[in-house]
Amino acid sequence: MRAKITYFVLAAVLVVYFVLVGDRGVLLIREGTPVTVAFGVAVLVMPLIGAWFLWQTTQFARSADRLARELEAEGGLPVDELVRTPGGRIDRDSADAVFAKRRAETERSPDDWRSWFRLAVAYHDARDTARARRAMQRAIALHDGKAVRAAGG
Repeated sequence: MRAKITYFVLAAVLVVYFVLVGDRGVLLIREGTPVTVAFGVAVLVMPLIGAWFLWQTTQFARSADRLARELEAEGGLPVDELVRTPGGRIDRDSADAVFAKRRAETERSPDDWRSWFRLAVAYHDARDTARARRAMQRAIALHDGKAVRAAGG
């Protein structure tokens, strides 16, 4: 729950930032000189890119959360079997062992979104965020019946 609150607070701060930067861009364009118009347009591009990125990230998080709720209802969420250090961090060897199991499960069922979801969690636990995101995107696409690229996570 703390992660969701943090996400929404940061998203709200970003939206305020986008509005402030956008306002500056409009002011620059209103100056009317070729240089200020060029700068104003350039300044307006950044909040548009940021808003698009924020939208995509929010949609991804909502879709992943939807899959997690569905998997939980089925009783298929991965069990936390990771060894942790005294400080609470995940032991790397433990994460690697669980990852190997999840990867084998996914290789046996490459069209099952559930196995891709669990693989994404294993990637995340192994601190491989980029592959975790790609595996989760694949799980979402498989779940939603969308086309999936040949290369996997």
